[in-house]
Amino acid sequence: MDFQLSFKVNEHIYLRDPESSELGKQIVKNAIDLIYELGFEHFTFKKLAAKMSTTEASIYRYFENKHRLLLYILNWYWSYMEFLVDFTIQNIQDPKEKLTKIINLFTKSLPESVGQLDYNKSFLNQIVLSESSKVYLIKEVKEINSFQVFKPYKDLCNKISEVMLSLNPSYTYARSLSSTLIETAHSQQYFSKNLPRLTDVSNEKEEEFVFNFLSQLVFSALKPV
Repeated sequence: MDFQLSFKVNEHIYLRDPESSELGKQIVKNAIDLIYELGFEHFTFKKLAAKMSTTEASIYRYFENKHRLLLYILNWYWSYMEFLVDFTIQNIQDPKEKLTKIINLFTKSLPESVGQLDYNKSFLNQIVLSESSKVYLIKEVKEINSFQVFKPYKDLCNKISEVMLSLNPSYTYARSLSSTLIETAHSQQYFSKNLPRLTDVSNEKEEEFVFNFLSQLVFSALKPV
């Protein structure tokens, strides 16, 4: 299926909407490529400007700093994942099958066939695994949160928690379990590739291990007492 995807990102994240110009779109696209290549710590606007053959000043017209640019990328990702959840489970009635599909989404590579994207999905996926926690594990998180910039992530977690509650309406910790599912999917994929002795990946393929681990974790938690 081929169609163009576009999501409205919270205006408090940027100074000028990147979607409003070709330069803005290219800033985000090239930032994803460069953060993947260098890592967020070594990524700078100076290096991004050099890659794009533009000026740092041009980039600063769109984003106050590189943290806000990463936050923009992650907001886009969270909105995209909520779209994928809806798209994937739309014709499924069984709650357990829905949840299995959702776990699969978060433990496998991003699908290549859903929507036209200018962003490199493989690079985006790796940035999420290694860099996503850096947008909220910061001292200013409460101040940033006051502008509702984490709403797409919260909406995504709420969407998943609704599916969990449809499987077990008496479960008390659905939102906690949904955020645990997402964060654990990220951390276990990262550990499996880079620090495997922190996992039980063993001889399984990394994606299969994380899927099996999370399936057991989630469905055991949701099993009625």
